[in-house]
Amino acid sequence: MTRYKINIEYDGTDLIGWQENQQGPSVQSLLQEAIFKFCGEKTEVYSAGRTDAGVHALSMVAHFDLNKQVDSQTVMRAMNFYLNEKPVSVLSCEQVSDEFHARFSCKKRHYKYIVVNRSAPVVLRKNRVWWVPQKLNLDIMKDAAQKLIGKHDFTSFRAAQCQAKSPVKTLDSCVITQNKDEIIFEFSAQSFLHHQVRNMVGTLVEIGLGKDLDIDKIFEAKNRSAAGINAPAYGLYFVSAEYAKDDDLKN
Repeated sequence: MTRYKINIEYDGTDLIGWQENQQGPSVQSLLQEAIFKFCGEKTEVYSAGRTDAGVHALSMVAHFDLNKQVDSQTVMRAMNFYLNEKPVSVLSCEQVSDEFHARFSCKKRHYKYIVVNRSAPVVLRKNRVWWVPQKLNLDIMKDAAQKLIGKHDFTSFRAAQCQAKSPVKTLDSCVITQNKDEIIFEFSAQSFLHHQVRNMVGTLVEIGLGKDLDIDKIFEAKNRSAAGINAPAYGLYFVSAEYAKDDDLKN
């Protein structure tokens, strides 16, 4: 048995998310189909994050096992051959030890969310960003974002269907920057609750539009209705995942 670690990018626009089910194509199902087509093995692919429908990834980490050992570059080329014209691409592939797990070995996950803040509608970046035509107050959003950092009970930013055992999470960083008409929200933590990033962005955007929302009061409420809207999925990107002693995991 050989374990392979891959980095992949994908456009989530027409996908149902990471998780395989019967409702349509998922990132997981497309990868597993590509593996089966090139080597005839049915295997499960595990990821660092389970993104929702419409969410994109710049470098998602995943792993899977094969009964036979195949050169890593051959695996990558073969998977990309069968993923041709699919919205998923394998960026890299390497053999790792059996102790490596894309989800459970992950020490930190990085996400970013892109808002286009201008009066003109978005055309070229449609399904890639959230268009907010009203002027946003960047300074007020930055001040509010600082209150999100640290260890908190994020119940108010949690989806009703979230299956996490505890709503307590530690947000390591929350940075907001602007590049021309793009406002970029960047978040880092070991793990996130379901919809946590999108709910935080929606709340910050509403604050930037002048809505009377106080982060401290939102935390105290421990109620989803106390926070802002859930930002659209298509503006969210899984950026990268970090692992401890990654080099030691290689065979």
